Formats: sequence, C-alpha cells, structure tokens
Amino acid sequence: MRITWNITKPRGNHRPVLRYEVVLEDYEKALAVPAVRVDTAIPKPPDPGWTHCWPGRNERGDWTATEFHQLMTPSHKTGEHAETLKLPWRADNAYPEVERAFVDLRAAFEDVLATSCASGPMDERGELESTTRARRHLAPAVLAGRFLQAVK
Repeated sequence: MRITWNITKPRGNHRPVLRYEVVLEDYEKALAVPAVRVDTAIPKPPDPGWTHCWPGRNERGDWTATEFHQLMTPSHKTGEHAETLKLPWRADNAYPEVERAFVDLRAAFEDVLATSCASGPMDERGELESTTRARRHLAPAVLAGRFLQAVK
C-alpha cells in the first residue's frame, strides 16, 4: 500500500486542504482485503462548506473541535481511494495530527492485511465409491438386467 498526501493553502484567510490517495499493491488486492476506516484527531472546521475563515470567526474565534475526519483505504475491488478534506485555519500552518493519522491508518490496514494473509489457501477434493454392501445388494439386479439386454 502506498499513501501520499499533500496540504495546500494559499496566502490569506483560506482554509488548508488535505488531499490524500491510497493505492493498494497487486498482492493486497489479490488477498481481497476490505476497506479500512479509522477515526483521527484531524478536526473538521465549523461551516465546512466555507473555503475561508475570517479573523474572529469560526476556528479563529473561541472554538473547540467537536467533529473529526476519518481516513480510509480502498477495498480490493477498486484498489485506489482519493479524498479531499478541509482543515481548520491555523496561524502556524502546523498539522502534526495529519501524519499521525496516516500512521494509524497504515497500522490498521496492516492488521487487516495480516488477518487476510493468515487465511491460507485450500484445494480439497474427494471421491466416494459404492460400498461392498451396496454392490452385494445391487449385483443380482444388475446381472439380470445384462442378461435381458443380451437376449433382446
């Protein structure tokens, strides 16, 4: 699995945008690994539809985060997942919780991957034949049938 992310923000009162992509390797897709979702400490900004935050408003006022983003990996069917998330405005442009969240996502995915890998392959085949007891019961009828076919 490869995780890439980028946080961008133009100068000014714009909110930063986190873009991330998760791409599974072929062997991970072949194991039919399900999508993994983790809760993070990455706060969702208030009024998330806004691409900006003015001084004294929302997260630049008296605000404490109450909602947080989730991150996810793709399922084996798609193999890729990309998402864009808005982050709250911060004067120092520091978002240390973002890397921590991706470390947690990777760990959760690796747990699921290990479980999938531990489920070993199998190829079971079987074959049964009639028992001697059944043959003894059927033999007279089969022989009689053959004799009748021969005389026709």
